[in-house]
Amino acid sequence: MDLPKSTEPDPERRVSRPETEASYGIPDDETGLLPWSFVTERLSKDEFFWVGTTRPDGRPHARPIWGIWLEETFHCGGGEGARWVRNLESAPVITVHTEDAESVVILEGRAEKCTATEADERLLERIDEAYEDKYGVPHGTPVFAVRPTTVLAWSDYPEDATKWSFVDTSGDRSS
Repeated sequence: MDLPKSTEPDPERRVSRPETEASYGIPDDETGLLPWSFVTERLSKDEFFWVGTTRPDGRPHARPIWGIWLEETFHCGGGEGARWVRNLESAPVITVHTEDAESVVILEGRAEKCTATEADERLLERIDEAYEDKYGVPHGTPVFAVRPTTVLAWSDYPEDATKWSFVDTSGDRSS
């Protein structure tokens, strides 16, 4: 995939390098950072994603799911009895990972439950339309809106390893 090696300025997100130990070889400078379009393209086109949630007792839980990227937000959902959905009731933090381990997008954020009685009706219609276009079926409610707090991505690790940190404008500092 031939991508431009630049980033778009955006006051809502800061771009940098991921922080890890030096032996991983991530460059110190910002040359070669991925553009935000890499993230939006992967989240829009990929069909399968892994989500990580936290069980009430603190143990991790991972599952494959479907999801769509709409309005800078990842939307996904499952049955009310699904373990990962129940996990979000007690701890609404979630990690979403693309299926590919070489061309990677990892989204960390908070999941907000959208129900037919509480969410914007037009947004729910757009989510259903996007699910139908992508998977051949509408989603229905409930659905979760996952707005990123941090996104990590790379396609040529470690050279283009990129991190975006999002400004929290909600006033909630618990993430």
